[in-house]
Amino acid sequence: MPGMAALALAGAVTTFTVVGDGIPQPLTATPGNAAAGRALVVDRTQGLCLLCHSGPFDRTPAERAQGNLSTNLAGVGRRYSAAQLRLRVADARHLNPASVMPSFHRLPPATAEQRVGAAWQGKPVLTAQQVEDVVAFLETLQ
Repeated sequence: MPGMAALALAGAVTTFTVVGDGIPQPLTATPGNAAAGRALVVDRTQGLCLLCHSGPFDRTPAERAQGNLSTNLAGVGRRYSAAQLRLRVADARHLNPASVMPSFHRLPPATAEQRVGAAWQGKPVLTAQQVEDVVAFLETLQ
C-alpha cells in the first residue's frame, strides 16, 4: 500500500502511515513531553542531534559544541508542522533515501554488511514515545 510504512518487528517499531510529507497521527497515545524531547536532542549518547545540527542550545559546554553538517534547528517549529517533524525524525530517508540523517524509528532492511551490536539488533534508535517527545520539543522552537 503506497505511503504505508509497515515497520512492526516484534513490537519494537510502531507502524505508521505517511501522508504527503508527514506522519499525521502521533505514534503513541501519550502526548510528547517537550522537556524529555529537549533532553534527547542534546544527549550525545542517544539522540546525537547536535553532532550534525546547531540550534538554540547553549546551557552546557557540551551543548555549545554543535554540528554544522545540517540545518540549524532554530525556528524549525515554525517551518514544519508536527506531522512533518514526525516523519523527519522517525524516517528521514522516506523523503530522501540519500539523507545522512538516520531514521530514528525505522529498522533498515537486513543486509550482510550491517554491523549492529547484539543489544541493539531489531530495535529502533528511538522509541515511539521518544519520537513524540522530540517532536513536542521541536515544535517549541519557534
